[in-house]
Amino acid sequence: MTPLEIDLFPCRSDNFGVLLHDPVTGATASIDAPEEKPILDALARRGWTLSHIFTTHHHNDHVEANLALKDRFGVTIIGPARETIPGIDRKVDGGDSFDFAGKPVEVILTPGHTAGHICFHLPGERLLFAADTLFALGCGRLFEGSPAEMWDSLSKLAALPEETTVYFGHEYTLSNARFAITVDPDNAALASRVAEIESLRAAGAFTAPTTIGLEKATNPFLRAADPAIRRHLRMEKASDAEVFAEIRARKDRF
Repeated sequence: MTPLEIDLFPCRSDNFGVLLHDPVTGATASIDAPEEKPILDALARRGWTLSHIFTTHHHNDHVEANLALKDRFGVTIIGPARETIPGIDRKVDGGDSFDFAGKPVEVILTPGHTAGHICFHLPGERLLFAADTLFALGCGRLFEGSPAEMWDSLSKLAALPEETTVYFGHEYTLSNARFAITVDPDNAALASRVAEIESLRAAGAFTAPTTIGLEKATNPFLRAADPAIRRHLRMEKASDAEVFAEIRARKDRF
């Protein structure tokens, strides 16, 4: 089976643009549509024609180019049923699935950052498009959901196979890394990763993608059950959701 091709590129000030392309059928999906010109440039550079937009949530920096791209290409926009998405053609919710170029795409409902945020999981390709739910060494701010909801959402993603490759919505990783070490200071894998991220960013390189396994080993927002983090926070007897809430609150103040 011919694998899907992925093109990753910067949009706006710190968004990632992602194109997902099937070389057999020519189908090409943009994961969200942060900004029209970088998406058009990436399509032209690769010689691809856009057929779909997979929208994860309603924030403007993820949907700004929906209508312009739909007008230009006649794309099909698939997005969250619980949110208002410009130009949407098909509304999907957690537990739904659909076909892209003969490959199943599973929809995972991940409220927290927004009330109806969804992620797109391609199990056969071991790919997850997590947008603003899960970042490298971070997670999205809780604009519309509770800490308990976000913890539940992150737990769904953490349950995916560890080899799953994760693409996320923003290049926040250096800031996330500098915070992560403050709540998980004795994690040798995290310390090594922080040094690697500092080198990557100094060279102007991306920190995406990541993997579920790497995030489970180093991302404090997935590690609320870890005894060392609990001891450091003096929250040994708290629930996982309570520990997560404390970590998120500290990051908000960082």
